[in-house]
Amino acid sequence: MRFPLSLTGSMTGYLLKKRLAGEKRFPLVLMLEPLFACNLRCSGCGRVREYADSVEKTLSLDECLTAVDECGAPVVSVCGGEPLIYPGIEELVRRIVGRRRHVYLCTNGLQLRKKLPGLRPSSRLAINVHLDGLEAAHDRIVERSGVFQEAVAGIRAAKRAGFRVCTNTTVYRETDVHDIAGLLDYLTRLGVDGFMLSPAYSYEAVHQADPAARGLFMTRDDVRAKFREARPLLSRFKLTASPIYLDFLYGGRELCCAAWAMPTRNPRGWKGPCYLMTDAHYPRYRELVESTAWEGLGPGNDPRCEHCLVHCGFEPAAVFAANRRLRDLVSMAVWQLG
Repeated sequence: MRFPLSLTGSMTGYLLKKRLAGEKRFPLVLMLEPLFACNLRCSGCGRVREYADSVEKTLSLDECLTAVDECGAPVVSVCGGEPLIYPGIEELVRRIVGRRRHVYLCTNGLQLRKKLPGLRPSSRLAINVHLDGLEAAHDRIVERSGVFQEAVAGIRAAKRAGFRVCTNTTVYRETDVHDIAGLLDYLTRLGVDGFMLSPAYSYEAVHQADPAARGLFMTRDDVRAKFREARPLLSRFKLTASPIYLDFLYGGRELCCAAWAMPTRNPRGWKGPCYLMTDAHYPRYRELVESTAWEGLGPGNDPRCEHCLVHCGFEPAAVFAANRRLRDLVSMAVWQLG
């Protein structure tokens, strides 16, 4: 199975409850960023550039838990910044799991071996390691040698300790799809439980800091051409990107962005309108939902959305699509069992 039964059951029950209540907009995943600081400065990362003047800011443990309760999403992605350098990350994860939420602890892997003893394996916890290619490609993107080897050492240690481990890979214009296939083959042999692939988002903050970085990012047509090229190479791997989202990336169908289903809480507040774009920060989750003109977002409405195909907006849309069409629901069920 691609996801633990506890996660599948929690998400199914949650969706059914919301549907019966007639709610149209509700969160699926909380993107919780307890800090902005990071121990890397990757080429395509907008976070370290957008929040360069706030790098010392953090959320307290109580603020993090209040965000979890306020939002109510069944899944919490603890990201950043680099969450493993957040003081008390072990207690934060333990307390969120204690609230019966499913946690994806996102990390570049540099501190993973050090932090593992303070974490506890659980069906509600997945360690999500970011790797953008095999050693040469990944270390070039993160702009430091040795990062790939340390991340792999962390993955090996986590698997030995009984943790569920997945990886997240960002696809850029320069990404060689054969390198990605080689990466997933290598990680499969390490026992990694699943792989998320997503095209990069073209952050304005990256462009402003380094105009040459524009060459990293793809248009919508570029993305679909690259993913169609990758399709025969990647079909044998346990991708955690849903078949509906992948069909969207290949150009086989269209989805309307559901970025509101993955709200972001960081040290400045609830980030709006979405994980990738910043127009304002709100003190309360409900204020974010009610103050954002959601109909004005998306391709054809907001130029910042024109070439975005990133999973944080469109994977929730795939979940909602499957909830509406029997054929998609069957497809998702078969995929989950695969």
